[in-house]
Amino acid sequence: MLDRLLGRSKPSRGASAVVTGAGSGIGAAFAVELARRGGAVVCSDIDEAAAQRTADTITELGARATAIRCDVSEFEDVRALADQSQAWFSGPPTLVINNAGVGAGGAAIGDAPLDDWMWTLGINLWGPIHGCHVFTPILRGPSHAARGIINVASAAAFGAAPGMAAYNVSKAGVLSLSETLAAELAGTGVKVTVLCPTFVKTNIVESGRISEESSQLANTLMRWTGFSADKVARICLDAHDRGELYCMPQLDAKIGWSIKRMAPQAYTRAAGLVSRINLP
Repeated sequence: MLDRLLGRSKPSRGASAVVTGAGSGIGAAFAVELARRGGAVVCSDIDEAAAQRTADTITELGARATAIRCDVSEFEDVRALADQSQAWFSGPPTLVINNAGVGAGGAAIGDAPLDDWMWTLGINLWGPIHGCHVFTPILRGPSHAARGIINVASAAAFGAAPGMAAYNVSKAGVLSLSETLAAELAGTGVKVTVLCPTFVKTNIVESGRISEESSQLANTLMRWTGFSADKVARICLDAHDRGELYCMPQLDAKIGWSIKRMAPQAYTRAAGLVSRINLP
């Protein structure tokens, strides 16, 4: 009670949590870490078998979990996820993590197929839009529990790396969505955090639409990074508990964010030089 009165409530502790894209990567890491923090978790993924594996891992830890299939690009799927989650919790969720996402890149604007744009935006941007649209009114309802929403974006939201337009745009949209949502929910007791990591060791390359050259580069950078999905999830949940809007777990993300804000034109010119080197 004292923590709540002093604004120190921690949504990640003992949460009734819904996590999309929980079948692997950061989503699975979020789900397992929430279970370790005493939570009950709805593990959602378009691949129900993968979601079930995560739920089984949580059950083995002695926590409660269930798996629900959901294609976040489909509004009706997300609405059904909310209904099924509330039935399973016997009440509203207290934490929603809009994590489901895909990778896309390797072609310049005008060369990348429009179908790749539609696919990427449908999952990476419309997924969180659907999640926020459906779950925000639920979280905003009367409650004494700590509540929150975490949207998973990327450093690509502000990095504007060449050859990744669809992915960049989708994640920039998630960043803006989160900033707007945080402003709208100010004073309601519902915390909002947007996660903007750089490279994390996940399978996003394998599940995405990425050129072979870009895939090789991404896999190399993932191997170099010292950040596992588990570490990123822990850092983000701690940041969310502290009420931080932005979570940039790696130093390179923090540096890129600072430079882009302080010297945006110089940053863009540098990105243009990279574009001329790497794109045909």
